[in-house]
Amino acid sequence: MKRIGTIDRPLTHDPRNQAPMTIPTSEPVGSATPDVTIIGANDSRQNRTREMQLIPEALARAHMHDRMREAEADRQAVRLISARRMQRRAERASMRARRALAMAVMN
Repeated sequence: MKRIGTIDRPLTHDPRNQAPMTIPTSEPVGSATPDVTIIGANDSRQNRTREMQLIPEALARAHMHDRMREAEADRQAVRLISARRMQRRAERASMRARRALAMAVMN
């Protein structure tokens, strides 16, 4: 009587005497995972490194944009301060002129 071994109880523990593994032919079609293409992996790797190389440039561009926005805000603040100063100066000059006109009319 020929006895067939199982995984738990092999016919023999000697690997040289065990039966070779057979590939089941009844495997359904499409059950195996498709092979990964190396080209796609290389493309994504190249894109990743290209993007990583451009990160400092993008960061510098963002910093420059922020600095330009801050400089423009500072310029607007300086313009506003100088405009208020000139307005006060003009109001004082107007008051002096009114006073001088009133003094001229009174005399």
